Amino acid sequence: MLHQFQFSVVRLHHRRVHERVAPVPPMKHHHRRVRCIQQGLPASHRAEDASRYTARSSFTADQDTTSSTNGAALSASSPSVYSFGSLNVEEAYDLERNEWGTTSLSVVVVGASGDLAKKKIFPALFALFYEGLLPAEFHIFGFARSKMTDAEFRDVIASTLSCRISARDKCQEKQEDFLRRCFYSPGQYDKADSFQELNRRMSEVETASGKQRANRMFFLSIPPNVFIAAAGGAADFCSTRTGWTRVIVEKPFGRDSASSAALGRGLAAHLREEQIYRIDHYLGKELIENLTVLRFSNLVFEPLWSRQYIRNVQIVFSENFGTEGRGGYFDQYGIIRDVIQNHLLQILALFAMEPPVSLAAEDIRNEKVKVLRSMRTVQLEDTVLGQYRSRHHGGRTLPGYLDDATVPPGSLTPTFAASAMFINNARWDGVPFLLKAGKALHTRRAEIRVQFRHVPGNLYKHKFGPDLDSATNELVIRIQPKEAIYLKVNNKVPGLGLRLDTTRLDLQYQSAFSQKELPDAYERLLLDVVNGDKRLFIRYDELEAAWDLFTPLLHEIESRKVAPELYPYGSRGPVGAHYLAAKYGVRWGDLANEDPEE
Repeated sequence: MLHQFQFSVVRLHHRRVHERVAPVPPMKHHHRRVRCIQQGLPASHRAEDASRYTARSSFTADQDTTSSTNGAALSASSPSVYSFGSLNVEEAYDLERNEWGTTSLSVVVVGASGDLAKKKIFPALFALFYEGLLPAEFHIFGFARSKMTDAEFRDVIASTLSCRISARDKCQEKQEDFLRRCFYSPGQYDKADSFQELNRRMSEVETASGKQRANRMFFLSIPPNVFIAAAGGAADFCSTRTGWTRVIVEKPFGRDSASSAALGRGLAAHLREEQIYRIDHYLGKELIENLTVLRFSNLVFEPLWSRQYIRNVQIVFSENFGTEGRGGYFDQYGIIRDVIQNHLLQILALFAMEPPVSLAAEDIRNEKVKVLRSMRTVQLEDTVLGQYRSRHHGGRTLPGYLDDATVPPGSLTPTFAASAMFINNARWDGVPFLLKAGKALHTRRAEIRVQFRHVPGNLYKHKFGPDLDSATNELVIRIQPKEAIYLKVNNKVPGLGLRLDTTRLDLQYQSAFSQKELPDAYERLLLDVVNGDKRLFIRYDELEAAWDLFTPLLHEIESRKVAPELYPYGSRGPVGAHYLAAKYGVRWGDLANEDPEE
């Protein structure tokens, strides 16, 4: 029987504030969606808490303009704000306030006709709009090479929108209101006149809103070869003169250290670092957001977070499908560049960092950079490469990677990789961090597995037999799907005699928090950009340190034309991954079939 493990997790609930809020002096503190748990409180307490709500925060230093309305009263249409007990969000994080009573927000999706925009960005913006987290004067501008009218653009967006199961109230009405705020401006990514026309349309709509200031946010949902041209056009011809301008850049951030540095220089020619938001959507996952809360707000974990008690850490990413027609794009990068060098390495840095001075963005990112700079460069002998092949299963043939018509014949691009990495500092010296990612595997999952050391002088080791690894404690943080945190512990089986078994202290998010759907990562990250919160975005020196770890390995693989080990579609990956783990006395925890949903 699974037992509910009571972790100290900040439960996320929200509500709108329908009353005007008293003016408060501006503060330089950081926001975060820390929501107040008010169930069971008397009505008088709830009313008192509501009076503490103030406008969501944001850096205003992105432009050399400042608001002359700091401290102005907020209207009922201001975005929802959250507090935790009596702690105001501005007191928890180092952000300044947006004055949405006198400011409009324009979101420009560059590459608005692409898959990412339709599948992720527009639905995320609508979810934020539905929840009341965007200002009253909020508008979307699509910019792409495709020719479309405003009406056609709205039809494209309408086909992507839906309301959460738990939020069906006035869904159709909200969608219609959202679509009325959408406009389209066709153009070329490298043409100045295209961006000048976009700026004209934006200014026209912003002026009609009657607001004194206009903030602008650009999402570059485009191929990397036009990043710099589009960022330059947005910065040089579409920057607001009365508020802030921010630009979101989606990965890939280059192919190696040199190309990443070139991209950084190109962006820096048009934008300041504080205006650039390098997005890694995996950092917006609910369980990644909770990682620092779990560690730093629970006394039971932080003392154990070191080489003294932790034997190894595994960060696993697996998909149960292949490239499915997208092999041409994937083949340019491979699994190391696509997943390990960014998603998994970012998770590792967040997991292993020292306690930051505060929750401010720069304090957290400083600690992540220290971790990356303390790590050994990844070696080829500590890396296993694989590529999935076709397989006959259930009366049908599952295609191999090379069967994808978009993949070049004879490609050696790995679809699977596993690496052992090490951090050379006092906390983690000698602890292997095993990173593994692959396509067309037996299951879809992403998780962090922390395997603890054996109990010294274990009085019950004779009850577990010679395999003590099966009896060690393990903390599992399942990022997706079915988000959960559970701890494997040893217990006596009820009854006469003494029989021991391993059970789980289990926190299942869906059941514990009564939420059928969690916010998408893009919702969290887009709202962070609106509020100027850069904790979950990648700083330039952080990106540079990450590439320095993998660039020598990538160049060696390509120069030596290392052939990946083949593994069947739907299998557990190449056999070499097991030898890599065994080399460091580790057994992959995700292969144990312990999850009842598998």
